[in-house]
Amino acid sequence: MTVATHAEHHDGPPSSFFKRWFLSTNHKDIGSLYLLWALLMFFVGGTMAMIIRAELFQPGLQVVDPHFFNQMTTMHALVMIFGAVMPAFTGLANWMIPLQVGAPDMALPRLNNFSFWLLPAGSLILLSTMFMPGGAPASGWTMYPPLVLQTGMAFPFMVFAVHILGISSILGAINIIATVLNMRAPGMTLMKMPLFVWTWLITAFLLIATLPVLSGAVTMLLTDQFFGTTFFYAGGGGDPVMYQHIFWFFGHPEVYILILPAFGIVSTIIPTFSRKPLFGYSSMVYATASIAFLSFIVWAHHMFTVGMPLSGELFFMYATMLISVPTGVKVFNWVATMWKGSLTFETPMLFALAFVVLFTIGGFSGLMLAIAPADFQYHDTYFVVAHFHYVLVTGAVFSIMAAVYYWLPKWTGHMYNERLAKLHFWLSVISVNVLFFPQHFLGLAGMPRRIPDYSLQFAEWNMISSIGGFVYGASQLLFLAGVIICIRGGKKAPSKAWDGAKGLEWEVPSPAPFHTFDTPPLVK
Repeated sequence: MTVATHAEHHDGPPSSFFKRWFLSTNHKDIGSLYLLWALLMFFVGGTMAMIIRAELFQPGLQVVDPHFFNQMTTMHALVMIFGAVMPAFTGLANWMIPLQVGAPDMALPRLNNFSFWLLPAGSLILLSTMFMPGGAPASGWTMYPPLVLQTGMAFPFMVFAVHILGISSILGAINIIATVLNMRAPGMTLMKMPLFVWTWLITAFLLIATLPVLSGAVTMLLTDQFFGTTFFYAGGGGDPVMYQHIFWFFGHPEVYILILPAFGIVSTIIPTFSRKPLFGYSSMVYATASIAFLSFIVWAHHMFTVGMPLSGELFFMYATMLISVPTGVKVFNWVATMWKGSLTFETPMLFALAFVVLFTIGGFSGLMLAIAPADFQYHDTYFVVAHFHYVLVTGAVFSIMAAVYYWLPKWTGHMYNERLAKLHFWLSVISVNVLFFPQHFLGLAGMPRRIPDYSLQFAEWNMISSIGGFVYGASQLLFLAGVIICIRGGKKAPSKAWDGAKGLEWEVPSPAPFHTFDTPPLVK
């Protein structure tokens, strides 16, 4: 079944364009819609990042005014997180989870359609705030009071957009949990599921546990602004720091929502191109669950500088450093999987390897930020920006690209252009380091983030960083071209698409044989 020819299996004969793409209950079509919307938002958010880097190319104010610059930092983050990365992972889950657990479709197909269409609605409401009087909120994606309450007409629409996008994600998560727990093929126990399914199952629980907390926080902001409450207004007995606690109780697990599915993707790709089963399957599952649990008890490491008690700082410092243990287990297992394997370096494997190396750099800088006394120096500098972009760009975004190249032949029936894909990879991996690595130096030298102007001593590294950013942005057009060429045609994919090197299956499952309904179940 291909993207191009697959008709809705609920309706039998091929249906009209409108019926297929707007009313679809087919997990493959809805997965494709998620991925296409994520791609569109990736370029919208990327354009905002280009504006930010253009302004920071040299000291002084030259491209945009400071208020618009701060609007761009807010919108770039919200569009990339809620419009690009989360929908892309959800699209991959829609496409692959039913196939990997041997289910005919998602458990709740109509809910699946509804949760997708909430996504463009919420995204467009969010983007529309830029065209309202006063412009989009310029408060950063964290929406801290009292700053966010000064943003005028756009503020309630921003809150509304966050609610809609949150509902979309929660419904998608419920669907994934229902599918994985109720629709696995006979004989596929939980500990025989592919790692990608495991990481998404755990991510779905994180989504359900944290997004209502964010909704509560922004609703309290709304009532402070329009209904006379004083949750976060110090003059009325409220506490603006309480907002930070509530926000980061959502915000830290959110970081893992954005990276756990990436672990599943890399745990699928590395065994395939190493010609070996994944090393330490069980430990990978337990490490994922440990990371998810610990993510709930480390939120205040974002708040070391608010004046919390020393005992609080010590707890959050040690709890945060503890997360590096299960993460280290994962990195060790990926390296051990490759050890003495028969490796080949097709594009998905290159992106997966770049993920392992560069995500680890992001992990080390995160460990530095976990140390409370050091964080007093790094907090709100470009060091933090460098850290989370290493995690979210070379982590989440690279893994999504690896997954797209890996599964495109399965989705479309065509092989992508390997030379174009490798050019995209090398341009991306070089430029992304030119873009973000110098920001570590800027942060350690004391350059604050979210500012449109800066002192002369930061000029050279900012110029280098901006050049890397422009090259990285332009090189993503190669990704777009490669995907379009592959969907429209090209070399036909063989039945086992990665036969390319040494005949292997789509997945190298661990520890159970991968099977669908065509093969007899493992247990009678």
